[in-house]
Amino acid sequence: MKNPPNPKVAFGERLRQLRKDAGLSQEGLAHKAELDRSYVGAVERGEVNISLINIGILAKAIGVQPYQLLLPADSQVVKKGRTRKA
Repeated sequence: MKNPPNPKVAFGERLRQLRKDAGLSQEGLAHKAELDRSYVGAVERGEVNISLINIGILAKAIGVQPYQLLLPADSQVVKKGRTRKA
């Protein structure tokens, strides 16, 4: 039986996907979120255990609801009243 994916890595992959969908670089996201760029990179690589507060901060900077960062990579994203494939 296959091991379940590491949740930190899965979260980081989702964050990277939504960041790119928003047209932001790691540096741009870090600037909007007022977080260090190296921290954003570490989150995307699954190297850190992110806090709920920082999930909310990153979601706001990307323009999505915090729960959308916790969905699988192939989930729908709701942005400003519209639904699109993530």
